[in-house]
Amino acid sequence: MKQRNEKFGIVLPIILLSYVMILLDNSIIFTSTVKIATDLHLNAQTLAWVSSAYTLTFGGFQLFGGRIGDVYGRKRVFLIGLLVFSFGSLMVGVSTNAAMIISMRALQGIGSAIVAPTTLALLLDNYHGTMRSRAIAAYGATAGVGASLGMVLGGVITSAFSWRYGFFFNVPIGLLMFVMTIYFVHDRESQKATRLDSVGTLLSVLGLSALVYSIDGTTHQLLALVVAVIALGIFVYVERVVTSPIMPLRLFADRQRNSAYIARFFFIGAAFAYFFVTTQALQRIYGFTPFLTGQAFLPVTIPQFIAALQVPKLASKIGNARLIVIADILVAIGILLTAVLGMDRGYWVAVAVPMVIFGVGQGLILSPLTVEGVANTDPEIAGAASGVVNTVHQFGQSVGISIVVALTSGVHNFSTSYHDQLLIITLIAGLSLLAALVLQGSHNRQLVHDLTAK
Repeated sequence: MKQRNEKFGIVLPIILLSYVMILLDNSIIFTSTVKIATDLHLNAQTLAWVSSAYTLTFGGFQLFGGRIGDVYGRKRVFLIGLLVFSFGSLMVGVSTNAAMIISMRALQGIGSAIVAPTTLALLLDNYHGTMRSRAIAAYGATAGVGASLGMVLGGVITSAFSWRYGFFFNVPIGLLMFVMTIYFVHDRESQKATRLDSVGTLLSVLGLSALVYSIDGTTHQLLALVVAVIALGIFVYVERVVTSPIMPLRLFADRQRNSAYIARFFFIGAAFAYFFVTTQALQRIYGFTPFLTGQAFLPVTIPQFIAALQVPKLASKIGNARLIVIADILVAIGILLTAVLGMDRGYWVAVAVPMVIFGVGQGLILSPLTVEGVANTDPEIAGAASGVVNTVHQFGQSVGISIVVALTSGVHNFSTSYHDQLLIITLIAGLSLLAALVLQGSHNRQLVHDLTAK
């Protein structure tokens, strides 16, 4: 196919800025929860729903958000997602009570579930060949940097202004991206899908939302899990028989993509669990303010950004699979080192130095994982593939945090609990490493096959 773009132009910045907007919002909430609870007089259970409502809809609508772009046009759907997310952000910022902030966080989640997979699908539409590989690398780097940067900005905004500004900030950016998308972003020329799989859509939303609730909910979690298993079981059957499935099962016929999905699931689980527990540890063990807590994550953010810039060069030299393996090893070492050193050695030794190692690993891993997650897909299922990548990303986050919290809930000494949590997170990172090794094995076998065929 002829190269469509010699330069990235304005389309890639629009895609990346839109994506980082929802990533920042997802991380800012970590350092804002205490202030939100105080201002709106929320108890612990209600406060949990401020995060869970967003997670519920973001996770539940991911496949829907990815597939509707395939059917109705990526640009049109992307514009709708931007408006929904921006309006939801505005209403969260002006919320005056629990019901309002929880419902608007749910609306934000729907907007995010539309924007996140559509950004990646638009990227696949607008770039080809080497330009596509470089664009996906930038997209993957944005996923990591945006999450870490949200921790830093969350502390600054909450301390210097108000937690509300963290949400207001999205509104002008969302509207600017809306206008720029109208003028500069174009859909691909043709689309084969003519209608949406309505039954599959309802089952996916029900099943995925119930699955999220079974992880993050507060009551009737077992019932939610049963509903999720039944709904998702029927969903898989429906996807096998309908002509235009919301999640084409051929997405999972490729071992390369499957290994990338699993590696991403466990990596994100480890990374977000690490952010979640370390944010609390810094405040409870060292007595950091939200502002200092945000700044304390700079040893992750800066090395991560620098490492991410090196990904295209490193991937071309050693390959994506090998780079993922190396990155997973660095991430696991960084997390384990804090547990081994112990928090009594002080922030700079016990936290900052391991964060640098962790940050380099995180900077190296997400770009190649994204490339592998959408590898070997055709344009007709690009949106669905993007939806799966983002669904795995979201569920990895929820599952990782939930597992770590559940397994250490009986430990009442916080320092001991944090130590145990880091060990569990290291094991989760190890599972990502195992999947990465399987991915590398798949690449090696493909290479041998290609050489034999020649």
